[in-house]
Amino acid sequence: MNRLLTWLFGRLPIGWLQLSHSRTRLIAAVAGVAFANLLVFMQLGIMGALNNSTMAPYGLLNADIIISSQEGNTLTDSGSVARAYMFQALGVPGVVAGTPLFIGNLPLTLQDGSSIALLAFGIEVAQTGFVAPSIAPDLARLAIENTVLLDKNTRGMPKGALDSLSSGGRYAFEANGKTLNAIGTLAVGGGFLADGMMVTSDQTFLRFFQSRSSGAPDHILLRVADGLSPDTIVERLRAVLPAASVKVQTAAGAKASDLSFMAVERPTGIIFGFGVFMGVLVGLVIVYQVLSTDVADHLREYATFKAMGYAHPFFLGIVFEEALILAVFGFIPGLIVSMGLYTALVAVTGLPVTMVASRAVLVFVGTLAACALSGAVATRRLAAADPADLF
Repeated sequence: MNRLLTWLFGRLPIGWLQLSHSRTRLIAAVAGVAFANLLVFMQLGIMGALNNSTMAPYGLLNADIIISSQEGNTLTDSGSVARAYMFQALGVPGVVAGTPLFIGNLPLTLQDGSSIALLAFGIEVAQTGFVAPSIAPDLARLAIENTVLLDKNTRGMPKGALDSLSSGGRYAFEANGKTLNAIGTLAVGGGFLADGMMVTSDQTFLRFFQSRSSGAPDHILLRVADGLSPDTIVERLRAVLPAASVKVQTAAGAKASDLSFMAVERPTGIIFGFGVFMGVLVGLVIVYQVLSTDVADHLREYATFKAMGYAHPFFLGIVFEEALILAVFGFIPGLIVSMGLYTALVAVTGLPVTMVASRAVLVFVGTLAACALSGAVATRRLAAADPADLF
């Protein structure tokens, strides 16, 4: 390690020698930084799962513009919008197609008597252009009464229960006292709001959600003519439709709005964000305590260097060296343990908690910055020290 750091820094690794001199303190410091990294990783991982589960339903849709109620917050947390607005929208130049979208939570009873919750999408079966290519070929089959496409990644679904669907079989289950037949599958997975998803025809949806009306869907999906910008059509629609009743957004804008709402307005997003802040704060305090104690313990040695003519940047370099070592040594175990916990969370909860490279890079850069900041603060005492007063 000494040779590696000497080659890396181009000088004797004084910071490493000071840290490694007391192995107990070094281990405690690295453990503290690793714990802070673990806190941040777990909060970001769960927040990422929240964002992924918020975005997942959009993966089933293929729309350019979405018209929603002003009362709605997200795609799945929405009010109803009058279907008549769809016909108004179709009269706007540039809009070539539209369809209503119904969304509801459906409790499902499995054959073994257990219950799970499904997020149900109801859509006109003839509008295959409004759904993802992966399920578009099966949409017409949903014209048969009480048939659905069921999420094969549904949390709590018995293993192998849907295997026969790939060969033309069916899977029967009960919901709201009626029998539904799954004739195909889709792949989304469970989230914070439901254990899985299903897609059915608008007629089957209304049959199971009897309090809902065909004239009041959750959203209206629109497609624009090829070559036209959805943003341009959105402006035209906003000039026609009542802003007090509906909001008109591009699909990309709706996704961004949903993520913003979940992050800054929903309690879950705020809690996870606060958890990230606390993890960073813990890391700052731990590293500052370690480096501050180290500076205090070697104050006379540093003072000797000052008396010999070494400038403050030299001492900053030593402390930053220690900060870099703590950041790297603390990040690696924090990352490894976090990946293990992510795997355990996926196995237990089915939530889409995954480690992505961008998150690892972000946390590593944040760890370096936090350690460097702690090091800079820790050297303030040294900067004000007078060698003549220390001997």
